[in-house]
Amino acid sequence: MNSTMIKRIFSKDEIVALNNRYGKLDPAERITELYKDFKMDEIMLTSSFAATSALLLKLFSDTNKKQIVYFIDTGFHFKETLIYKEYLIQLYDLNVEDVQAENLKHEFTVKDETWKKDPNYCCTLNKVEPISALKETHTLWVSGLMSWQSDHRNSLDIFEQRNGILKFYPLLDVTRDERESFIHDHHLPFHPLISKGYLSIGCTHCTAPGKGRDGRWNNNPKTECGLHL
Repeated sequence: MNSTMIKRIFSKDEIVALNNRYGKLDPAERITELYKDFKMDEIMLTSSFAATSALLLKLFSDTNKKQIVYFIDTGFHFKETLIYKEYLIQLYDLNVEDVQAENLKHEFTVKDETWKKDPNYCCTLNKVEPISALKETHTLWVSGLMSWQSDHRNSLDIFEQRNGILKFYPLLDVTRDERESFIHDHHLPFHPLISKGYLSIGCTHCTAPGKGRDGRWNNNPKTECGLHL
């Protein structure tokens, strides 16, 4: 992002107006409209290249292939996720940049096996902190959350101000059936682990087969990594 650009902050009334306007649009129209309201370098688009990331990535690729897609490389991803990532980069001509934790902090979690003792802290060091610097230099953060994925996500609006940045969820009101239909109609590639029963995919240590997000942080009440809280 241009270091001279001023990060914009939106009032409650402005956010209500955005939600009212974008709520009438479908996801593809929302992304098209986004570039009328925001400059490209104001926008922080992240992707986990997980279960059905192809949906949001295709929509952005169809609209603006130059948009940077930030991938948080925790160092603990499944090899299938990294293969899937490279496949989608080639398929949709994506402009992807990796974001990683500081080496010392990541190595600490490796040696300490922090995910066993304190998964929240492991996520903080390997996911939350690496993205924090990017949040300081962008006005808006785009994520592919959908309301049916968890109780927390069901409480969100398409736009919300959270922790110093405007969040945008263009797929928020897409139903499970609508998602499946879009994937089928557009022949989108699934993450290879879906066929093995992994319907929500994160790091190797904290992901098991299961419906929805039931396989994440197995045997732990945790349902979010902390990025979207």
